[in-house]
Amino acid sequence: MKRTRRRVTPHGDGTCEIDGHLLKNYASNDYLGLAHDPRVIRSARTAMENAGAGGRASALICGRTDWHVLLEEKLQEFKQAEAAILFPTGYAANLGVISALTNENDLILSDELNHASLIDGCRLSRAEISVYPHNDMETLKARLANAAGYRQRMVVTDGLFSMDGDVAPLNEICDLCDQYDASVI
Repeated sequence: MKRTRRRVTPHGDGTCEIDGHLLKNYASNDYLGLAHDPRVIRSARTAMENAGAGGRASALICGRTDWHVLLEEKLQEFKQAEAAILFPTGYAANLGVISALTNENDLILSDELNHASLIDGCRLSRAEISVYPHNDMETLKARLANAAGYRQRMVVTDGLFSMDGDVAPLNEICDLCDQYDASVI
């Protein structure tokens, strides 16, 4: 498979220009356009002036600073949750969350077009993995119906599939998970 790298001109509002076409950019980590938001830039500048540039180390070793703790506390408060944890990337979050919530006594039902980070999180979990055809709710229902004997069942799916732009039928997936006592990520 050959891929060609394309030159992209970001416009700072969640859009970009490619080959002369102005597009809404859902493919980047900045689809909300926050990278150019003046408040974000001011906050980043303040953080760099106080803490320097760069992460120095992983949070587990010596990279967790007062800034990280403050953000976790703010997120915990905002979400009214017992705790919050930061991950350095979405990829790391998918690896960490899926592998932390499952083990070898569990079943993961994974959409065949899931992002690589979800697939790797499933593999890392040591759970049994059943890959179902893309957005195929009948197959998912049948597999959930026949999934007795596991500690837990978890459906893992993208919400918006980044490679083709399909949207997962989340209402149906959640209804099936309620019906068959499964969780969904």
